[in-house]
Amino acid sequence: MFVIGERINGMFDDVKRAIQEHDPAPIQELARRQVAGGANALDINVGPASKDKLGTMQWLVEVSQEAVDVPLCLDTTNAEVMRAGLEACEGNAIINSTTGEEERMAAILPLAAEFNCPLIGLTIDAEGVPRDADGRMEIALRLVSACMEQGISISDLYIDAVILPVNALQQVPQEVLMTIRMCKALSDPPPNTIIGLSNVSQGTVYRELLNRTCLVMALANGLDAAIVDPLDDKLMEAAIAAEVLLNRNIYCDDFIKAYRK
Repeated sequence: MFVIGERINGMFDDVKRAIQEHDPAPIQELARRQVAGGANALDINVGPASKDKLGTMQWLVEVSQEAVDVPLCLDTTNAEVMRAGLEACEGNAIINSTTGEEERMAAILPLAAEFNCPLIGLTIDAEGVPRDADGRMEIALRLVSACMEQGISISDLYIDAVILPVNALQQVPQEVLMTIRMCKALSDPPPNTIIGLSNVSQGTVYRELLNRTCLVMALANGLDAAIVDPLDDKLMEAAIAAEVLLNRNIYCDDFIKAYRK
């Protein structure tokens, strides 16, 4: 599984404080700890921490890549802020994200083509998030077609089936799992699949348990990537164990340590 660390986000108090104080040290420490915890890339999201989204995105990119050498997943709905972040990246970047709305795709897909970087596509359109897997698949197909028209490799597309809090919409996780399975038949090669895992447990009491269980179930249904908290050791160990049981990693008695190396 390709792991994208979620913690450099202005919604978290420690990150918000670092942004407002223009202090790179907490950001860089979070970057290093997430990579040490198993992150293959880091999500970068200004969130509500600053009104200067463009300048803050550039700053977060610069200080993060000073600390670690992994791709940065630029998380914004603003195309200008996205471009600024992409231009600040010295290495590989991931665009997070576009939806299936025509206006949104027209603004974001050309950036993915221009900068030759992977793209996360959310199964959302002008009517919102579909209630079932079939509705999500209609948008996923739209995203695949749009990427083909732009010359973007489908192997660089990540379809996010948009998981929602289980305490509000208990039927959604099974629709997301079905979408993950169905995406494998969309094209040849198929797009990758991804979820923003923490959304499933928003507002619940047993957040860590729900996150771990959901991730293992998603992996069993073919999930390729997830935006998660790699500082949650039990979550990461559950993912490692799941991939051993799915024959994606070779078993040894100390498979957790072996995987982390």
